[in-house]
Amino acid sequence: MTDSANATGQTFVAACREAIGAAHVLTDAHDTAPFLTDWRRRYQGAACAVLRPATTEEVAAIVRLALEHRVALVPQGGNTGLAGGATPDASGAQALVSLARLNRVRELDAHNNTITVEAGVILAEVQARAQEAGRLFPLSLAAEGSCTIGGNLSTNAGGTGVLRYGNTRELCLGLEVVTPQGEIWNGLRGLRKDNTGYDLRDLYIGAEGTLGIITAAVMKLHPQPAARVTALAALESPHAALDFLALTQRFTGPLLTGFELMSDFCLRLVGKHFPQLRYPFGAAHGQIVLLELSDSESEEHARAIFERLMETALEDGLVADAVVAENLAQSRAFWDLREHIPLAQAEEGLNIKHDIAVPISRIGAFIDTTDAAIAQAVPGARMVTFGHLGDGNLHYNVQAPEGGDAKAFLAQHQAGINRIVYDSVHAHGGSISAEHGLGQLKIDEAAHYKSAVEVRLMQAVKAALDPAGLMNPGKVLR
Repeated sequence: MTDSANATGQTFVAACREAIGAAHVLTDAHDTAPFLTDWRRRYQGAACAVLRPATTEEVAAIVRLALEHRVALVPQGGNTGLAGGATPDASGAQALVSLARLNRVRELDAHNNTITVEAGVILAEVQARAQEAGRLFPLSLAAEGSCTIGGNLSTNAGGTGVLRYGNTRELCLGLEVVTPQGEIWNGLRGLRKDNTGYDLRDLYIGAEGTLGIITAAVMKLHPQPAARVTALAALESPHAALDFLALTQRFTGPLLTGFELMSDFCLRLVGKHFPQLRYPFGAAHGQIVLLELSDSESEEHARAIFERLMETALEDGLVADAVVAENLAQSRAFWDLREHIPLAQAEEGLNIKHDIAVPISRIGAFIDTTDAAIAQAVPGARMVTFGHLGDGNLHYNVQAPEGGDAKAFLAQHQAGINRIVYDSVHAHGGSISAEHGLGQLKIDEAAHYKSAVEVRLMQAVKAALDPAGLMNPGKVLR
């Protein structure tokens, strides 16, 4: 940082102390460290300060000061992102704005089926408050105990319930946002229908803080299901899984809330590192599907549907074996298998991760062609393929060959494997980011695969709303 930039930063920090209180302006390295490294420890940044406002008005005051002093701001929620979108750069000139203290549930309207929450409210808290009111907030992620609603909205998070309930975008009715000029837009309207002009809400959702700072939101609630029934089905290929998905949707209709695909290797890896989570079938199968129904009638009704579905799937040869959870504990054990895949990968060593989406009908072809291309490029590479088959989102990850040097594998092959995967995603009409956002990680890749027209439109939106370029620079767009 230059001397002039350092002086500007110090003046800005002093003004922030006046605006939000000195106790909530962190500058000591020990205090700021937890905010400056991303969850995967891939990005390490620096900041002139970590600012912890407690109200929307304090966020607005910070933004006005940042505009006055030309200090860039990096908003952060629970710091659980996987693409480096909430980590500052290494210059030390940017300020990090933690929304953790904006943690109030402002209103729960049971008749309107909405909950109004501030950006720093933890996702699990929203779920719990909804449950207390006899409602369901269906967004569910592995990080739900620490991620925040603001972060979920900023990345348009997906999770396991997208098939029935949609991404975070579909769960949001209204927003409160601090603009790059330090103004407050109060769009906290709990309306299902509002055709009064441009949909500003959708501009900010998924923008990763590059167009303004989300400070509160009105989120949709749903009735609590009377029963949930979970099952595992063994199949031989992703193509069979697609046929099984179509059959399942025909039998279950809107009751189907989860349809997760997991390769045999995924579950072998879980069993290797977490022996208490055993492989669920006696024989090996190419793919395992975890499916869940949420029934508003009764458990008996849901089980009867499941039994008819599985009987037909077995008779048609789509499914080789199946097991239905007999109780809540067994259902939890099934989900533990799915949720421990990323943890098992981490235990196995460094790997190359991809959060991609392709049209559901193309998933089988994508896996076949991309697996073959990677096997040719890096013999022995192990594919850890799992994800939300029902919405076309795969976590298509590549583990180093067994016994190999994982660091050397990443250094030698990451760029090449990324190009193989992303070229294949593009060829199959897909997206290189499905639910984790672009952040710093995929900013150049996104520009490579988007059309020039699309990039120019995005740049025009950014320039119009944030002409000074101070809102989370270096993320989403160059």
